[in-house]
Amino acid sequence: MTTTPLHHSENFQAGLAKVDITPPLGTLINGDFISHYATHVHDPMHAKAVVFQQAGITLALVVVDICVMQRSFIDEIKRKVQEELAIPPAQILISSTHTHAAGSIESLLMASADLPYRQRLPDLIVESVRLAKRNLRPAKIAYGAVEAPEHMVCRRYKMKAGYLAKNPVTGGLDQIKTNPIGDEAQIDGPVANIDSQLSYIAIKGSDDEWMGLLGNYSLHYVGDFEAGDITADYFGVFSRRIQAKLNAGSDFVGLMSNGTSGEANIWDFQHPDRYPTEKFKKSELIGDDLAEKVYHSLASAEWNDNPQLSAQYEELSVAIRKPTEEELERATALVKTTTYENILPDEEGLPRIYAREQVLLAEYPDTIQFPVQALKIGNGVIGALSGEFFAETGLWLKNKVKQPHYFTISIANGYVGYVPPAHEIERGGYETWRCRSSYLGMDAESNIREKLLQLTNQL
Repeated sequence: MTTTPLHHSENFQAGLAKVDITPPLGTLINGDFISHYATHVHDPMHAKAVVFQQAGITLALVVVDICVMQRSFIDEIKRKVQEELAIPPAQILISSTHTHAAGSIESLLMASADLPYRQRLPDLIVESVRLAKRNLRPAKIAYGAVEAPEHMVCRRYKMKAGYLAKNPVTGGLDQIKTNPIGDEAQIDGPVANIDSQLSYIAIKGSDDEWMGLLGNYSLHYVGDFEAGDITADYFGVFSRRIQAKLNAGSDFVGLMSNGTSGEANIWDFQHPDRYPTEKFKKSELIGDDLAEKVYHSLASAEWNDNPQLSAQYEELSVAIRKPTEEELERATALVKTTTYENILPDEEGLPRIYAREQVLLAEYPDTIQFPVQALKIGNGVIGALSGEFFAETGLWLKNKVKQPHYFTISIANGYVGYVPPAHEIERGGYETWRCRSSYLGMDAESNIREKLLQLTNQL
C-alpha cells in the first residue's frame, strides 16, 4: 500500500493541458465485436491532463479519448511520468473515456490492436502531463453536482415470459437481455437503477480566470456514428460546450470522465423517438445539455483556494473466472472448426467468438492484482477503478464515502472489462458473458468497492 500524508499550505496550484492524439485514417478501431478502420475524423481526439500541487504533493489526472487501455500500457506511461516529472505512480490517475470510435490499442473480442498507434500514444499522454505541470499556477477549485436522468437508461432488461435470451458462453438461457435490438415488443422493463448524477470539479486561477472543468457522468457512450468514424462522442461535445458557455479562453481544458456506466446507455428501446437520428446529432444534444446544466449550477459554487491534497493506493488480489476443463474442451473443438476471418457477431457467430475467448482465458493466471486508488482534493474525493462498473457500485460508494463530494472514475489505471455485482452475473446478459472483457470472480465487485471505501476513510 502507498500512502501520502496530508499537508496544509496556502500554495495550492493547478495546471491543465491537452494534446491532440487523433489517429490517422486507416487506423484500426475497436469497441465492437470486429475491427473497423478509420475513414473519417469527425472531431479531434485528445489526452487531457490536470495537475494539482501543494506542499510537495502532486496529483495528476489524465482523461484520454480512447476506448480502453490495459494496465501494462498505463503502468509504462506512469513510469515515464515518474522518471521525468517526479510524480509517484500512486498519485497519477489515467483513464479512458470509453468512446467506441477511437484508435485501437488493445485486442478485445475479434477487434485487433493497431500497433503503430499503440506505440505512438504513450509519449503523447506523457506530453499532456508535462505541459499541465509546466502550466501550474495559483488556483482555486469548486465541486458541484447536478441531476441528469433524462439522458440514460438501464440497458439490461427483463423480458416477457417465453422470451429466449441465449448465452453464447454456456449455451443456456439468461434471465435478462442486454440491448434487445429488434425485440422491443418483448421488453418487460429494466432491471436496475442508474446513477443520474453529473459531478464535477471546476478550476479557476487565483485571478478568477477559468482554467478547466472535470466532469463525471455514468453514461456509457452515445454511439451515433458509423463504422469508420473517429469521434470523442458526447465526452468531447461536453468539453467544447462548457468552454463556450463559460466564455473561457483558449487555454481552458474541459474534461468528461466515465463514471459507473457498465449497464447504462441512451439506446432507449421503449421510447426510441425522443432523440434526433442523424449522425452525431444525439451526442451533440446530450453533450450540450449536460454542459448547460453544469453552467447554471456554477452560479452557486463555493470556491476553495486552499484545498489539501492526499492520495491512497493499494493493489487487491482478485480471482479470475476461467473455463472448466469440460468447457475448455468444448470451446477448443468449436475453435478448430471455425474460420474467423469472415465471422459475424450473429446467432451462429457469437458462440464461436466466445469459444475463442475461453481458449484465450484459459491461459490467464488464476488471480490478478487490481489497482484501487483514491485521491483527496479539498473536501472531495475521486475514486479510480480499472473496469466497467455498474451504477450499483457507484451509488453504493456515493452513499458510504464520508466526504461532502465523491465520484468514481471508471476504466482508470487499467482495464479488466465489466465488473458486475455477483447477483448480476447470476442473471446473465452480455456484460457477464465470460471473456477477456468480463472475467473477474463472483465476489470481485464487493471486495473492490469495500477496499475503495476503506482507502477513502484513510485519506
